[in-house]
Amino acid sequence: MQKEHRNRPSFKNEVGFGLIHLAPLFAFWTGFTLFDWIVCFSLYVIRMFFITGGYHRYFAHRSYKTSRAFQFFLAFMAQTSVQKGALWWAAHHREHHRHSDQPEDPHSMKIYGFLYSHLGWILGPDYKQTKYGLIKDFTKYKELVFLNKYHLIPPIALVATVYILGCIVNGGGIEAIGTTAGVSTLWIGFFLSTVFLYHGTFCINSLTHYFGNQRYKTGDESRNNFWLALITLGEGWHNNHHYYPMTTKAGFFWWEIDITYYVLKLFSYLGLVWDFRGVPKHIKYSENLEDAQKKKREMVA
Repeated sequence: MQKEHRNRPSFKNEVGFGLIHLAPLFAFWTGFTLFDWIVCFSLYVIRMFFITGGYHRYFAHRSYKTSRAFQFFLAFMAQTSVQKGALWWAAHHREHHRHSDQPEDPHSMKIYGFLYSHLGWILGPDYKQTKYGLIKDFTKYKELVFLNKYHLIPPIALVATVYILGCIVNGGGIEAIGTTAGVSTLWIGFFLSTVFLYHGTFCINSLTHYFGNQRYKTGDESRNNFWLALITLGEGWHNNHHYYPMTTKAGFFWWEIDITYYVLKLFSYLGLVWDFRGVPKHIKYSENLEDAQKKKREMVA
């Protein structure tokens, strides 16, 4: 199997990515507060949900329906993760499913190794452009195309919000806005949570194609991993997902914790989302049933 040629990340992208990782270290000079850590944890969980429930299960797979207004909200909030535009993200994820663990896969750990599948593909020049031909179902919405083009607007808005909140809470009131009171909240609350978010998300591209178990025969290296499912609010049930990617659920069985799905269910009770795609029984139990029948035949023989 011949590999596609992949270009290495540009120095500019490597430096920019590195600076985001170094930014939290400034907290050693500014100090930090309990509020900063609360913001860090909250922004990790909230933004991870919008990555998994927005970028992934809605834009990439259309596993449920929503209104045009809430659709925009999903895209905006997902883009605060600094992982480019919703259309860019979803289009490349669709390409991943088309060619999973084949040379055309944007981030196959099996073929291109850990570093490229984890970081190289998103930092490099090969997947810089949005493949609008793969996401035509959403390009008819001008607001999504605009947001995708100017994908840094949401994170910049979040930076401003985090700084203002940090000033108010750490500085003791509105009069502290404009002072250094909110800077530590930026280092810990925004930048550190963004770093954690990067690697939590990227682990699905890399580690879940190496560590874990395979319940279903998918023709690729996708695996289920309990610990990564916790870290990513359900995305660690990756073998399930590759076997039947159009469902809203990643955890097929009740014991497979899928926090993203639980939040989406809550949203459905509020009327924000609807028409979830479930997992048919013949899909859910297909490989398990095959294994059980095989064992029964062996026992009879």
